[in-house]
Amino acid sequence: MAVTTQNSTEYTNATASPVVTLNPTTDYAGRVRIMHFTHAQSGAGDATSSVALGTLPAGKVKVLLASSNAYVNWTTASATLDLGWDAYTDGDGNSVAADADGLLNGLNVDTAGQFSLGSGQAATGGTYTFNSKSGVTIRATSQDTAIADGDDLVGYILYVVD
Repeated sequence: MAVTTQNSTEYTNATASPVVTLNPTTDYAGRVRIMHFTHAQSGAGDATSSVALGTLPAGKVKVLLASSNAYVNWTTASATLDLGWDAYTDGDGNSVAADADGLLNGLNVDTAGQFSLGSGQAATGGTYTFNSKSGVTIRATSQDTAIADGDDLVGYILYVVD
């Protein structure tokens, strides 16, 4: 084998002469924003109970899961956290179904602590891109166990837009 020096698609576009403007700001030179969330469970919730964490803005938005974190204190044994979205309309006007674990599936939160929301997302590079007409609500779900009264979920999701 030989030593190679190559460029990403985005770098190639940005350094072309003339510059190729195919790089959307969500992929190159966009602004990082934060969606902070704080939740204390009020009353016990059975398995599949969920918490709407916030809504991402309309348009093309890249969620930076690997840079997003949450403190989780769900006290029920064997607790796992799923992270997904509510149904929304994409940029072309098509309906996109809700997906309770589309961003994160089965994060083990059995012990209270700080967790990366990008755990297990290596195939996507720790990111996920939405394109919506009116925004996307992000939702955390406890699929397999109850959420006890007073359980906490506090953190932030970073995303790139404009």
